[in-house]
Amino acid sequence: MNGLSKLVIGALFLPAILMFEGILPSYCADLQMFSDAKLVDNASNDGDSFFVEANGKSFHVRLYFVDCPETSTSSNNVARRVREQTRYFGLSHPVSTIHFGNEAKAFVERILAKPFTVHTAFASALGSSAKGRVYGFVITSDGADLASLLVKNGFARTYGVGRETPHGLPRNEMIERLRDIETSAMLKRVGIWSESDPDQIAEFRAEQRREDQELKEFQSQVKKAKFSGGLLDLNTASKEELMSINEIGPVLAERIMGRRPYKTVDGLIKVKGIGPKKLEKIRPYVAVGK
Repeated sequence: MNGLSKLVIGALFLPAILMFEGILPSYCADLQMFSDAKLVDNASNDGDSFFVEANGKSFHVRLYFVDCPETSTSSNNVARRVREQTRYFGLSHPVSTIHFGNEAKAFVERILAKPFTVHTAFASALGSSAKGRVYGFVITSDGADLASLLVKNGFARTYGVGRETPHGLPRNEMIERLRDIETSAMLKRVGIWSESDPDQIAEFRAEQRREDQELKEFQSQVKKAKFSGGLLDLNTASKEELMSINEIGPVLAERIMGRRPYKTVDGLIKVKGIGPKKLEKIRPYVAVGK
């Protein structure tokens, strides 16, 4: 199996990831149409998010269904996003991701040089814009869907919030169509796919999933720990409180309680079932005394 075949096969396994992690439904009001819209020059514009003026209104539009590479690493959050995008597209260096983010921005500026149409229900889109962003569909002067054009030309991936399109196409069908367009762009190696490493893309994405899972588990454990001060006192915590830590089940909780009192957290190493690795996983959530 050659590298390009591996890349295509990888694309065919994207649905589960995109359906359950990336693409979420946006249940909101009916779409409103704004014709003769114009692109507004703004430093924060990029490929999938930009300012427009239409019918006397000015708003910041975030495209449904797609995600373009970032154009900078202006903050820690954006830098983490660039890293995730770099892995998704199978690139060897984040500089390439930034480069194609700016290429996507320039592509949109060319495509939207003529008046276009915006469909939006003014559903709030997450982002760092001071005035907020709204999700929307953009139809070019030629009647083409901008999100589809971005994916077709290798400047975006199928990812993000979605809903029924202005033409009545169900959300799930739109997702499938964009995935097919994305696979075609990968095969043709256009845009950002021209620099993808087919032999490394699977490992890059696996690495990202591992980090995402670790972060999710960490957040889950912190959320579960609803005790005062944020740390459990090994000498006073109840069985239920100890079990709020993912690494501790009912049997281990009883063993921990049976070894009291503790002088330090390191004393947990004497508890049957707790080795050095498990101790390090438990350590962030426990303490001895106030």
